[in-house]
Amino acid sequence: MHRSLSTSFQARIISQLQVQNQVPKVVIQEPCDLFINHRSMDTKRTVATLIYDHLRRLGFHPFLDNKNMKPGDKLFDKINAAIMECKVGLAVISPRYCESYFCLHELALLMECKKKVIPIFVDIKPSQLGVINNRNWTKEDLDRFKMALEEAKYTVGLIFNSSQGNFSDIVTSASDIIIKNLAEVEDEDMQYPCIAS
Repeated sequence: MHRSLSTSFQARIISQLQVQNQVPKVVIQEPCDLFINHRSMDTKRTVATLIYDHLRRLGFHPFLDNKNMKPGDKLFDKINAAIMECKVGLAVISPRYCESYFCLHELALLMECKKKVIPIFVDIKPSQLGVINNRNWTKEDLDRFKMALEEAKYTVGLIFNSSQGNFSDIVTSASDIIIKNLAEVEDEDMQYPCIAS
């Protein structure tokens, strides 16, 4: 059941983008239910990959850069297309997350595309989030990043302390929440097909 819903959702988005003449240059091989936004050095080997693997075993199609990209892929094209295509975003926010242009760009794009975003705060509190003043980033980027982080701060999410918490528990809790949100988005899309995500 879920795979056919994903395929129909993807077809609707591509159809809408074609009408608007905004078809992404990159077509992802399989539908993307969930885009996992994370800081590689902090969470790729733990929370991000564990959630990715768990959802794959359940038949979902999450996007995680090191699992879905191959040599030769254009980084921004592939990631931006996955964000535009996904139904829900998962932002795994960790202590060094705000130092990464890629993390903040992905979060900002998820917010700008009006995707439902579920934050998981790993070893950091929402109140600790802030954009660093990187001279290499444009003022426009800094403004986008600040707005996205502010929105993430005030979105109900999960908090996980890796030194005290159980990874199995956070994967199960996050997966349950993700699946419920995917179902809600799918229901909304069925009710209002003209204004899908």
